[in-house]
Amino acid sequence: MRHFISMLDSDPTSLAAIVRLARALKAGKAREEASILRGKILSMVFFNPSLRTRASFEAAMMRFGGSAITMNVGGDTWNLEHREGVVMDADKAEHVKEAAPVLSRYFDVLGVRTFGGLKDAEEDQADALIRSFARYCTVPMVSLESAMEHPCQGLADWMTVDERFSGAAGRNFTLTWAPQAKPTPMAVPNSAALAAAAAGCNLTIAHPPGYELHAHVVDKARSWCAARGTVLRITHDQDEACASADVVYVKSWGSPQFYGNIEAQHESFRQHAHWMVDTRHLRREQSILMHCLPVRRNVVITDAALDDRRCAVVDQAENRMWIQAAILIDLLRHANK
Repeated sequence: MRHFISMLDSDPTSLAAIVRLARALKAGKAREEASILRGKILSMVFFNPSLRTRASFEAAMMRFGGSAITMNVGGDTWNLEHREGVVMDADKAEHVKEAAPVLSRYFDVLGVRTFGGLKDAEEDQADALIRSFARYCTVPMVSLESAMEHPCQGLADWMTVDERFSGAAGRNFTLTWAPQAKPTPMAVPNSAALAAAAAGCNLTIAHPPGYELHAHVVDKARSWCAARGTVLRITHDQDEACASADVVYVKSWGSPQFYGNIEAQHESFRQHAHWMVDTRHLRREQSILMHCLPVRRNVVITDAALDDRRCAVVDQAENRMWIQAAILIDLLRHANK
């Protein structure tokens, strides 16, 4: 693949190969494949904060003989413009048209993180900023999360389920909405749904009315489920959705109907505070609890659930490193062909 920005640009077979490679790397195998990272440099451009993404990519590169540098837009760098044909007389001093190809001359791989603005649903769905970087960079590029997807997280989630159950196929995967202190984008739940479908899980998406995920993401997940002989359901009953779940994946996201109306969004969160996940949602002894982190304790998930032995959030976070190493290997391998 040229870039890794969206799972929608790939297919379940290719994604499964990355998960297998990541598991081999974690097991101390695939050393020959990993040698392609030796001496390579990754540049990460952050428009938004990061803990796990930055640390796990840096660790992945250094662990296999490469290196990484991080740039925070507006802090370490100029503010960047991505829109075409604009008069740049405001606070953005440099255009992606120049920044992306220049960085491509210095580095072997680029990574970009840019969250959705949560003001205009159509604008977020276009994912224009990260797509602009992909258009103008001349080396492989990986999404560190965008307005629409967090594909590295999605594949790390797949890997975690695969490890815990000795295979993800056929497992019951429930993606449940939860309340928050502030609205967050749909990137992680979109990717979680796509990963579960690609992995061959039976996928249930639970959320209150008005919190529907992007239709084209759900349609793709449904088609992948159908191809694997599994099912995708959508429900507004959280308890029922979790009753037979092997995986309870928790994530908050804002409703498009409240984009630009923060007070209405906060009121909706208050009205649905009972959607906070607790141990009662882990109905099976072998069920696991997942969340991408960071998580607000006793707002999104209770202390009791997060401290339960069935909580897999630390495993998920570790697997980010292995998955991202596998993604970088795959990108560079194809770039050399």
